[in-house]
Amino acid sequence: MKTDVVIVGAGPAGIFTALEMIRKGSRKKITIVEKGQPVEKRVCPKSRTKKCVNCKPYCHITTGFSGAGAFSDGKLSLSYEVGGDLPSLIGEDFAQETIRYADQIYLEFGADTHVEGIHNSAEVKDIRKRAIQAGLRLVDCPIRHMGTEKAQGIYFSIEQYLAEHGVEMLFGWECTNLILEDSVCRGVTLTDGRKEMEILSGRTIVATGRRGADWLEKICAVHHIAHQPGTVDIGVRVEVRNEIMERVNEVLYESKLIGYPKPFKNKVRIFCQNPGGFVSQENYDNDLAVVNGHSYKDLKSDNTNLAILCSHNFNEPFNQPISYAQKVGELTNMLGAGHILVQRYGDILDGKRTWPKELSQSNLRPTLPDAVAGDITAAMPYRAMINIINFIQAVDHVVPGFASTETLLYSPELKFYSNRVKMTPELDTSIQGLHCLGDSSGWTRGLMMASVMGVVMGRKLAEE
Repeated sequence: MKTDVVIVGAGPAGIFTALEMIRKGSRKKITIVEKGQPVEKRVCPKSRTKKCVNCKPYCHITTGFSGAGAFSDGKLSLSYEVGGDLPSLIGEDFAQETIRYADQIYLEFGADTHVEGIHNSAEVKDIRKRAIQAGLRLVDCPIRHMGTEKAQGIYFSIEQYLAEHGVEMLFGWECTNLILEDSVCRGVTLTDGRKEMEILSGRTIVATGRRGADWLEKICAVHHIAHQPGTVDIGVRVEVRNEIMERVNEVLYESKLIGYPKPFKNKVRIFCQNPGGFVSQENYDNDLAVVNGHSYKDLKSDNTNLAILCSHNFNEPFNQPISYAQKVGELTNMLGAGHILVQRYGDILDGKRTWPKELSQSNLRPTLPDAVAGDITAAMPYRAMINIINFIQAVDHVVPGFASTETLLYSPELKFYSNRVKMTPELDTSIQGLHCLGDSSGWTRGLMMASVMGVVMGRKLAEE
């Protein structure tokens, strides 16, 4: 099979590459390959079963058209300061300009016009003052919240638009390798589990998301694609009552706080805050269960959840950060008999595990009912655990009550970012004809910045 451009992965980076090519009038044949299903066929059975059934061959929350992000919280960060390191590659001003452009596209396809976190300047100043006193930095970032359920409709409209404009979409096909000849990428090999197929193309775009970061890392090693060890985030999903976060939720919606707590001074940050949200479970191909958070536009809980992530960078001789994080997750899963572990913050400080009876007696009830009460400290690396404890205590100065005894910590929360692929500002890799986009490239984190990277790539291809 032949095509002009093959895009591996139908997440935001791949989608917006194709979308921008169409908007710029490109007549090239575009083929998108996605091992998951169309967005309208992505259904998690947990809504019926009330517990994760570990779907095979893949998790519908993390795999399929629109990728993993759209099925978690559906939030678009509208500042270049949030979402990875792409601005350092293409320039901060250009990144912000392209964010505004991509945001307009989301609006055209039905995103809510309301933007969170742009008002209440006096209240923001007070929160920032408290953050400074606690040794934290508050990042200003307007948020457009599509919502977990609304995002599905928006991406369905985009999916239909691409199909109507001649984009070929192959669902249920997994990319197994790249076709390289004399340091030039000629296409990809695929499998649907029964048969194999080759697609030859002039340009190959790999945009496999966090879900495909491990695979891309191996591909880079096999084909000697220039890259460097990237960052992995190891942390927990924290859940508190809405009353504790009420002021921050109303003023900022998402409190993007960053700190470098002693004694290790690693970067620790708040990520993916979900007011009135629900803690969720995601499963990766190797049966690794990780925790995440959902935030719906209409359905609300009594709790707010957010991730606290500790960034880990490794130097020589170690160059397998993703494998390291996976081992942490596997050990946690082992302690939870394949489930997510949950522990009260006060029990961690007291050096004891949490028991189900203690959860049932708290003001705070878990929104992930099949999480197993236990001891996350038995699996979490010491360095990460100390960073998380000290960061929570710092946040308590900004949000009084955040470090209460009954605050819940779910584990493992892991964010895999592939070893960063070395690229030029034009998004060229060391292999001619090959381009790596989105979270799997190591350059972006989240829906908006991945979409921006797709826009930049789409323009480049359309101009050729």
